[in-house]
Amino acid sequence: MNLVKSKQRVADHGEVFTPAWMVEAMLDLVKGETERIDSRFLEPACGDGNFLVQILRRKLAAVELKYGPSDFDRRHFALLALMCIYGIELLTDNIADCRANLLEIFAEYLNLDPSDDLYRAAVYVLSQNLVHGDALTMRANGDQPITFAEWGYLGKGRFQRRDFRFDSLTQSSAYSADPLFAHLGKHEIFTPAKPVYPPMTVSDLATAFKGVI
Repeated sequence: MNLVKSKQRVADHGEVFTPAWMVEAMLDLVKGETERIDSRFLEPACGDGNFLVQILRRKLAAVELKYGPSDFDRRHFALLALMCIYGIELLTDNIADCRANLLEIFAEYLNLDPSDDLYRAAVYVLSQNLVHGDALTMRANGDQPITFAEWGYLGKGRFQRRDFRFDSLTQSSAYSADPLFAHLGKHEIFTPAKPVYPPMTVSDLATAFKGVI
């Protein structure tokens, strides 16, 4: 893997990609979490996804180990694994490559065709989870606040979504450390950016995909 695309990009954006061996070594520091299907990871400067790709591979291996015999569970928990991966990237070509790289791994694992509802659902999820924006300003491309979808699996093929603003989520550690808020639960401090969505199926997510193509 080439760690530098161009000297100009290094000068303009400090863009240098992490080598594969270092990615694996860093992920091994939190090995248990990388192998937990519903653990959430955010890469605030995700590039073309070299960290997120390996996280997804590890999660899908966990899906195969636990749900391999059931095609229904395997497909839905694989989608949940994808739903729990997040990224922010400033450069347009990188965010497009990152989405494509994760989609390729997901589709290859489940042997999906682009016409498959699950493939389309994955495209929609990636459009929501991988944000073209600036993690430092916490603004998406277009100067809107970065908002992430929190996905949960309700079972029986139904998913739940809630949206949270990134700038609110980053305040969590400050609230936790401040005794002024010790009597409050996080649910009293952090509320979704919009009301909870109704439960969604793969078919519903595939339909939502039409709005992002």
